[in-house]
Amino acid sequence: MAGLGEAKKLNEIYIITGLLLLTAGMIDFLWTTLWLESGAGPITRCLSAWLWKGCRKISGDHAKVLSMAGPLLLCLTLVIWIILFWGGWFLIFSSDPHSLVETQSKEPASWSDRIYFSGYVMFTLGNGDLAPNGDLWKLVTVIETAQGLLTITFSVTYLISVLSAVNQKRSFAQSVLSLGRDGTEIVQNAWNGKDFHNIDFLLVAISSELGKLTAQHNAFPILHFYHSTQRQESSIIAVTVLDEALTILKYGIPEQYQPNQLHIKETRSSIKNYLDTVHTAYIHSAEQAPPEPDISKLQQSGIPALSKQTFQTAVNSLKERRQLLLGVVQAGARKWPVQEQTIDNG
Repeated sequence: MAGLGEAKKLNEIYIITGLLLLTAGMIDFLWTTLWLESGAGPITRCLSAWLWKGCRKISGDHAKVLSMAGPLLLCLTLVIWIILFWGGWFLIFSSDPHSLVETQSKEPASWSDRIYFSGYVMFTLGNGDLAPNGDLWKLVTVIETAQGLLTITFSVTYLISVLSAVNQKRSFAQSVLSLGRDGTEIVQNAWNGKDFHNIDFLLVAISSELGKLTAQHNAFPILHFYHSTQRQESSIIAVTVLDEALTILKYGIPEQYQPNQLHIKETRSSIKNYLDTVHTAYIHSAEQAPPEPDISKLQQSGIPALSKQTFQTAVNSLKERRQLLLGVVQAGARKWPVQEQTIDNG
């Protein structure tokens, strides 16, 4: 009697543990793939932070090593979901020694057989030399098959969506950084000899692209950890350079020469939305503000600009915004654009 009681208690532990694994896996899976407004699920979110910090610590912020973090994280996420689901179904089938039988001999399945059966049913490969024993276990098998089909379909869709978003992210960076390496250079290139209205159309297009990028970062936080080895493909640098250019245009250029004010406002708002989104990915503001843009270069190029003191006062009022920008840059294992350019030139 005591042995039967212990066996029953052990079977209850199996089924409870199995249900907990399945519940944890489904919550994280559906949260990550379907609940686009809330980003990654709790397990994926913790894994992302742990893996990114580990890669940075091990590599010393080496670009090529960090470029592997995104693909590695994507693969590990899929593997963890499979382990949780596979392990959960295995434990549930293990809660009854007679849940599965061999098709020919009708003997109860062994432990290895249950692992095998739980796997091939989840991947919807159909029945083989093992079969569920009784109506209850037939129903459980059908439920696992349905869950496996759902998981595979949604995982493939999620994978394709993430890879597409990565390409769009790099395309956005290239379009912005092709205008200039830093904010001052973009402003210099935008001057047509009379004003800065040549950049109006570009601001509209860039604002639209940045809005899409923000939505994708919100839906797929894993994008935060796709690090490009090429500076020209870094969306973090692109957003930073763009914001610095807009700061110069709005606060360092006389109003009569500025681009359309509505376009500036819209683009700056898009940048703010982007910062608010990436701020949720374990990113914090820097302790100090980054160096301010050097508008003396504009004056030396014959471009009308306000005094350095007036511009500096305006930039100081943007301290919190620029600290957050620097925090995002540092969290992405990048250097502030002016610092990057100094290092490259050196």
